Amino acid sequence: MRYVGCSNWTGEQIQQAIDLARDRGYVKIISSQPEYSLLHREPEEDLIRVSKANGISQVVYSPLAQGVLSGKYAPGEAASEGTRAAARAEWMEYFEHDVLERVQRLGPIADSLGITMAQLALAWILRKPNVASAIVGASRPEQLRDNTAASGVDLDDETVSAIEEAFAT
Repeated sequence: MRYVGCSNWTGEQIQQAIDLARDRGYVKIISSQPEYSLLHREPEEDLIRVSKANGISQVVYSPLAQGVLSGKYAPGEAASEGTRAAARAEWMEYFEHDVLERVQRLGPIADSLGITMAQLALAWILRKPNVASAIVGASRPEQLRDNTAASGVDLDDETVSAIEEAFAT
């Protein structure tokens, strides 16, 4: 059996592919790979809705928004040596003062749960019913250990509300 997935498609493109597969007897899409995080929520606009209605799961990438949601970048400070932002600042979509300030608001929430900010951001994404998995870009073993620990974190409604409030502008 073969399976089909797509990456970076809109809900409209997915629906068109579903219709084509149905009309022509092709194998239907079973997974979608969008960028999705607390800082990149466009998939919520239509992709998630169309996917959910058609039994398509999300395998999201950049759930830590280029490492920004780990809290390692402080507003108003230069990026530490060895980080992505120090090496390739021009690629850092979320390395902006106002974004970094909002991310810092996650610190007390993570601390109150006894977890890291990266674990909090990953637990937020993994709690979504349509998300099957998250692709993380760890560059060191300790980052991978930290990230995988998020799979066991359950966020209650109060915590989710606090996270959403932290990102309200």
